[in-house]
Amino acid sequence: MDIIKNGIDLILHLDKYLNFVIQAYGIWTYLILLFVIFCETGLVVTPFLPGDSLLFAAGAFASTGSLDIKYLFLTFGMAAVLGDTVNYFIGKSIGFKIFEKENLRFIKKEHLIKTHKFYEKHGGKTIIIARFIPVIRTFAPFVAGIGEMSYRRFISYNIMGGIAWAALFLFGGFFFGNLPFVKSNFTFILIAIIIISILPGVIGIIRGRKQNLSDA
Repeated sequence: MDIIKNGIDLILHLDKYLNFVIQAYGIWTYLILLFVIFCETGLVVTPFLPGDSLLFAAGAFASTGSLDIKYLFLTFGMAAVLGDTVNYFIGKSIGFKIFEKENLRFIKKEHLIKTHKFYEKHGGKTIIIARFIPVIRTFAPFVAGIGEMSYRRFISYNIMGGIAWAALFLFGGFFFGNLPFVKSNFTFILIAIIIISILPGVIGIIRGRKQNLSDA
């Protein structure tokens, strides 16, 4: 039982345990990273997995030679694009059935509704913009599939967003992750990245509630 709990904790906080994973699994680390990012973007039920902070942490370790930055960029870019593609087809296939249900066991309905409104406001650009907003990132391709966006249009936004997202956080960690200040406050930096990533969504919720109160 402890092995299962420790395994789950490792996956949920992979950004913090990355050094241990590199030492224990070596080249298999790339496959583990691909799996986590694929799930974070590709499965509607796993928006809680690390994303931005994991890319940043991987970039920081790449700058020390522990990981190869070229392989990381390929790994994260591939995982991001494949994840969103799978998510899109899940939404296209069964999205309406899920969206119409009142009680969802593993999905928060409010996240779906919020992403749907975001999609209606920004259109196809949502696929790119949402890459930089946790939770919304996981639901955006799903909602695009429900909205029956053409796959040709979707894949172009998907590739652009996936590459931009991977490049920003991965190379951000590579160039800045080992600065003395960042190294001595690495945990706080990761927390700050998570907070900054979530901030646009929080602001959107506050604005939405204010708008509802003013309309009431």
